[in-house]
Amino acid sequence: MHDVPLITMIVTALALAFIFGALAQKLKISPLVGYLVAGVVIGPGTPGYVADMNIAPQLAEIGVILLMFGVGLHFSVKDLMSVKGIAIPGAIGQIGLATLMGMGLSWALGWTMGAGLVFGLALSVASTVVLLRALQERRLVESKRGRIAIGWLIVEDLAMVLALVLLPALAGLLGDQAGAPGTDGVAAARLSGSDLLTVIAITLAKVAAFVVLMLVVGKRVIPWILHEIAHSGSRELFRLAVLAIALGVAYGASVLFGVSFALGAFFAGMVLSGSPLSHRAAEESLPLRDAFAVLFFVSVGMMFDPAIILERPLSVLATVLIIVVGKSIAAYMIVLAFGHPRSTALTISASLAQIGEFSFILAALGVSLGLLPTEGQDLVLVGAILSILLNPVMFTLIDKFGHRLEPGGDLAAPVPVEATREPIAPTSLTNHAIIIGHGRVGSLISAHLRDQGIPYLVVEDNQKRVDALREDGVEVLQGNAVLPEMLQAVNIGGARLMFIAIPGSFEAGQIIRQTRLANSSLRIIARAHADEEVTYLTQNGASVVVMGERETARGMIAEGLAEPPADEAPAGPAPINPAPLPSPA
Repeated sequence: MHDVPLITMIVTALALAFIFGALAQKLKISPLVGYLVAGVVIGPGTPGYVADMNIAPQLAEIGVILLMFGVGLHFSVKDLMSVKGIAIPGAIGQIGLATLMGMGLSWALGWTMGAGLVFGLALSVASTVVLLRALQERRLVESKRGRIAIGWLIVEDLAMVLALVLLPALAGLLGDQAGAPGTDGVAAARLSGSDLLTVIAITLAKVAAFVVLMLVVGKRVIPWILHEIAHSGSRELFRLAVLAIALGVAYGASVLFGVSFALGAFFAGMVLSGSPLSHRAAEESLPLRDAFAVLFFVSVGMMFDPAIILERPLSVLATVLIIVVGKSIAAYMIVLAFGHPRSTALTISASLAQIGEFSFILAALGVSLGLLPTEGQDLVLVGAILSILLNPVMFTLIDKFGHRLEPGGDLAAPVPVEATREPIAPTSLTNHAIIIGHGRVGSLISAHLRDQGIPYLVVEDNQKRVDALREDGVEVLQGNAVLPEMLQAVNIGGARLMFIAIPGSFEAGQIIRQTRLANSSLRIIARAHADEEVTYLTQNGASVVVMGERETARGMIAEGLAEPPADEAPAGPAPINPAPLPSPA
């Protein structure tokens, strides 16, 4: 056998990430915790197999590029501007307070000012993955407090992107270890004021040149390239184009402009976010983004030394308290100071009471620049793991006791059910059709129903599609159709038809099963891509399952062998009557 450390690491990392991620999901906590634990298991801090510590950072860097590309794809200036009055000053204020708290702890531990700044910044920014999942589970994404939380997070992300750009330039001033690399080879020896300003000016000039290039040239060229590839009809080439753009722009930004991979990937996604093909680009890149995101979290876990929990319990406790309590109180007070209700303040504070992706990236950069000791990186990692574990507990406490903090709230009042969840407004339609999913298939179904004058509503979880449907005056419920409360809201008992237009047969089968429990006689039409999917959906209770390839063949045969119009009839033998294809299930 040849020595294959890369293959060994990828196989081991993905296998253990799957095992621990599935276990975390079973325990109702974020799978991200499982991925981090998988990294700890194959890291040098635990016995047994140790993955290659030289390969891990490179895989992690690819994960960072794809993560930031995804953040850029979903970046919305419109969403940010709708809540800018609270999100921008609130996020900046909370970042400042959390950074000061982190610097205070670093001072108590005897670290340098540079270490304290990196450590404090790492503790100040919440995880995008964890926050969005928490809001989606509580149907808060569309609510005002959900938009504030997302806008707040966008500002935090932008601030961290700026920090990633400036930290290398400031390493010479903040560091005290000679030889730590700075921008353009500037050593980490302390710089004079003029030298520092020169370094920062050069760095910002390069970043500005890159941003201008992306907004002026990239915003035209990149969507044009994807548009041309999309018209070629090759899904493989389109997926390859998306990945080549994400990785190529990130690498080019680093080599040509000296900016981070993360910033390059973020702008690559951002210039695509306004394109009509952005949703498809997100879908096509999602599998690889997910895979490398898992490897990123595993590689982060590898850098964690579990011994710090026993060796530095007070430091660990202080770090977790800053993240879970300090940040929460700061966000809570800021939101109240801007005149928002306590329910909004509680939701924002709970959403931000954890740290994640950017924290790991900042900590790793701080260590590589000689600013942050490895102990600081360990504290960031353990703080992330514990805060993510505690985040659902925060929301549970709000569910139980949050309403009692409202003005006039009764401390002895009964606990409301799902207090932090945004209720789904039930439809008033009857004898209507329900369309699950409004992609290419669902949009054709809705257009036909509208032409026929048949009342219908749509269940869709994609925000852009939901917004477009509402602008067209279509009744739409946002969320996952498999949830019992969603099926109640669409009035299953009073419906006449259900079209399940989503491509995923597994999720479609769950929806059909839940629907059958509520209405055994409803006519359900689903779609499939293979005979096995037809069987699966039929067994779960679908009335009709339409397989795309079969219907395409049926239409082509019918058109090709039918009697053509007299003025188009070619000379030759008479047309043949086609034999019927098997009927759909």
